[in-house]
Amino acid sequence: MLIKLEKIEKIYEIGTVQVPALRGINLNVEKNEYIAIMGPSGSGKSTLMNIIGCLDTPSSGDYLLNQHNVSTMDDDQLAEIRNREIGFVFQTFNLLPRASALHNVELPMIYNGTPAAGRRKMAEEALEKVGLADRMHHKPNELSGGQRQRVAIARALVNRPSIILADEPTGNLDSRTGDEIMEIFEGLHEQGNTIILVTHEEYIAEHSNRIIRLRDGMVERDESVH
Repeated sequence: MLIKLEKIEKIYEIGTVQVPALRGINLNVEKNEYIAIMGPSGSGKSTLMNIIGCLDTPSSGDYLLNQHNVSTMDDDQLAEIRNREIGFVFQTFNLLPRASALHNVELPMIYNGTPAAGRRKMAEEALEKVGLADRMHHKPNELSGGQRQRVAIARALVNRPSIILADEPTGNLDSRTGDEIMEIFEGLHEQGNTIILVTHEEYIAEHSNRIIRLRDGMVERDESVH
């Protein structure tokens, strides 16, 4: 079992008001699953994604990632888990504008202390995997939206994480480019990666093998796609 969530609750305190975002989520994810998380605005998708990605901690409940209970970890431990176990792909790409594609992909390895020679080789390999071998010295403003998202995917891959988390990865792309990005995710899944993506687009979710539908902070449905 890669991920085990048990009775996960998340309550935000806004002034004196308590706002429940997640209400007792139970979820198991095996290695090499490809999961889409869906739900209307305010259903808890982003909160669940942030907890799975160790960007936030639950108010109560247990989160086991690779058999480590991350719900009890401090900020430094969470940062280490994020860097080692999780690759993030965001809707807005989050690339450094003045850095080349290659340097953007190297960044996670700078944080974890990978030596420079090894960093460059791994970054080049990750960019080759997403079909950008010929653009690695270009800066983000010299790349199309689809190419920028490929750089972001290469950056997510480079540490060989346990999970790739993608938050609306095609949200800023036209449908043809979005389809190309989803083909990359399918290829990564076939190579053994575990992928969890948040989307509000049904046709994007159908690329996955399993759809978790949230409503009012609870799992409404958990269904197989294929």
